[in-house]
Amino acid sequence: MTLEYPPVIPADRSRPRHQRSVTDAPDPSPRARFTFTELEARFDPELDTLWTYMRQRVRPSFNPGLLTEFSQWQDDIVAARRTGDMHIRYVVLGSRFPGVFSLGGDLDLFAAHIRDGNRAALVGYGRACVRILHRNMLSLDQPIITIGLVEGDALGGGFEALLSFNVVIAERGTSFGLPETNFGLFPGMGAHCFLSRRLGSARAEQMILSGRSYSAEELYDLGIVHALAEPGEGRVEVERYIRHNRRRHSGHCAIYEASRSVNPLPLGELEAVVDLWADAALRLSAGDLKLMRRLVGAQTRLLGKVQS
Repeated sequence: MTLEYPPVIPADRSRPRHQRSVTDAPDPSPRARFTFTELEARFDPELDTLWTYMRQRVRPSFNPGLLTEFSQWQDDIVAARRTGDMHIRYVVLGSRFPGVFSLGGDLDLFAAHIRDGNRAALVGYGRACVRILHRNMLSLDQPIITIGLVEGDALGGGFEALLSFNVVIAERGTSFGLPETNFGLFPGMGAHCFLSRRLGSARAEQMILSGRSYSAEELYDLGIVHALAEPGEGRVEVERYIRHNRRRHSGHCAIYEASRSVNPLPLGELEAVVDLWADAALRLSAGDLKLMRRLVGAQTRLLGKVQS
């Protein structure tokens, strides 16, 4: 299978990749709404649903360019609703990468920043991530319901991102995991905050410390996955979910808003954890970084197999 995507235009070719900021962007000329390089967005007026898929060219991870596009995507959703151009009531996020929802953070970038001792860059990356997740958790302060469509494995930050959605629908056989403890780190982009509110602090710590993978079926039993689909039927299950619940849309939005009010998660809490994560990253040993590089290599080999 060959993945063909539009060419990526780097934000700044004059600097090494690991020195580019998450906020770096190409020339700020007018951009058509919902036009991206690493995201694909299509509105379905019949279901009032914005279908969005990640389509990274390199590794299926949250690189700085993708984070910039996610922020633009969120702005575009708000603008489309406010202007009345699109009556978006459901937002769905999935992945075009076969067998993978997301492998999480950009480990290659992390390793470069750690070697440079660049705490500010690590914090900047992490805060960009949690700002996006926090807005998603709040449904962009709009009457929309967010749905994570999982047709492949979600690891590290990929799992963390899904915890910010109102609804997660996963295909049977997919895996979720927080492997950061395997190389001396911890998931710093919201896992502890989100899981503690869902499962309690003790259960959240147990899940994070285990470093193990969890099946979609296990997370369904824990209430983290809300519906299961047969392999290859994820999108169909999302459509079924929307058709079945669309008359209850207003009530569901109110329930999610009430839940956020009863158990709020301030952005400052997420950012404080990012700071702790950055400090922990700078304490990693040479052996830990070696394990991280091995994981990057495994991810790169995965891409090669898919493209062959």
